[in-house]
Amino acid sequence: MAHAPLAAPLGRRFWALFGATSFSNLADGVLMVATPLLALTLTTSPLLISLLPAATWLPWLLLGLYSGVLIDRGDRRRIFLIATAVRIAVLASLVGTAWAGALSMPALLVALLAFGCAEVFADGSASTMIPAVTPRSRLGAANSRLLGAQQVANGFLGAPLGGLLASIGAAWAFGVPGLLCVLTLITVAAGLRGPYRAQPVKSTDGAARPPAVRTEVRDGLTFLATHPVLRPILIGGAALNFANTGYFAVFVLWAVGPDSAIGLDPAQFGLISTAIAAGAVAGSVAAEALLRRFSEARLIGVNWLVNSTLLLFPVLLPNPWAVAASFVLIGATNTVGNVVSRSMRQRLVPDAMLGRIGGASATVAYGTMPLGAVLGGAVGEMAGLPSVFVGAAAICIAFSIYVLHTVTPPLVRAADEAALSHQPKENA
Repeated sequence: MAHAPLAAPLGRRFWALFGATSFSNLADGVLMVATPLLALTLTTSPLLISLLPAATWLPWLLLGLYSGVLIDRGDRRRIFLIATAVRIAVLASLVGTAWAGALSMPALLVALLAFGCAEVFADGSASTMIPAVTPRSRLGAANSRLLGAQQVANGFLGAPLGGLLASIGAAWAFGVPGLLCVLTLITVAAGLRGPYRAQPVKSTDGAARPPAVRTEVRDGLTFLATHPVLRPILIGGAALNFANTGYFAVFVLWAVGPDSAIGLDPAQFGLISTAIAAGAVAGSVAAEALLRRFSEARLIGVNWLVNSTLLLFPVLLPNPWAVAASFVLIGATNTVGNVVSRSMRQRLVPDAMLGRIGGASATVAYGTMPLGAVLGGAVGEMAGLPSVFVGAAAICIAFSIYVLHTVTPPLVRAADEAALSHQPKENA
């Protein structure tokens, strides 16, 4: 009797990277909830609150392009370790500031900006190491597991833990993520040995000579701007990130406090945030099966469209149970879309350009987020929070329809065939 071939194992190196990114994402999850809750003790201005995510995401706009060049030129493992060490130092400084009773909005914003700069290099280098530790045929499985772990760490564990630690004290809210970053550093240092460099680009005379930085940046942007599949996905993703950041930058004001629309306390806010993680875990589990049954093009467009429509629910039904239900579905559809888009990029982009393409993609996709956060705060200040939420949903719906109509299954198949003709069929 013939048996179906067994899937290639993900391997020890993948699981080391999985563990490290899980610790790192748990730290991010704690900070994601604890930071705005701590900021509420310093200000209630929507505009000032919105500066927190703006400071977090601004480094992607400032550094994304050039970080990608550095990641492609250097040892990706070493870059990850250095960036993680910087994150540890930033969190240690916040612990000291909080312990001294000197925490302020300016101190918080400066620290988040520095933390975000390190995050650009840490996330970029980690993403480019995934194909190096994963068989090409298992990239979808690897990314679904990584994104599932990210959502468990961020939402299931990080969100309620962040709410709890914020209620205990600021030093705890920053100290615990600092210890998690220490675990991240140790896991990569011990579990991923040896260099992790891209294959050098050959010059016209055959020498392995890197071109000018400006040339590499231009090459990355040109690749994205002319790619028939990645370009519309990037445009749609950037628009959704812009709108979602404005939405969630001020959502804490809609949800927390006796005078808010939903009326949660800080601990309840942390708990309800786990609903997104619950959906995300379901999405990560379902993603691989969905990819086997449906085309990638349809999956990404439909999931983004459903996700965008669900943003209206907390406005139309501002009670905890309705919000939790919508958050479950938001988490599921967001994760399926992310698994598809990430796996496609890793498959369609040559290894030697992964850092540059990742950096260029992040610059465009994440670079819109600081503007979205500030604009969301400004609109909330002037026109009220419902205007922010409805406007964000409208933008997301429009660009989801654009992606659904632009990225078609035949287009993806043609791009895949072109990529296979220039890449090895399997990565060891």
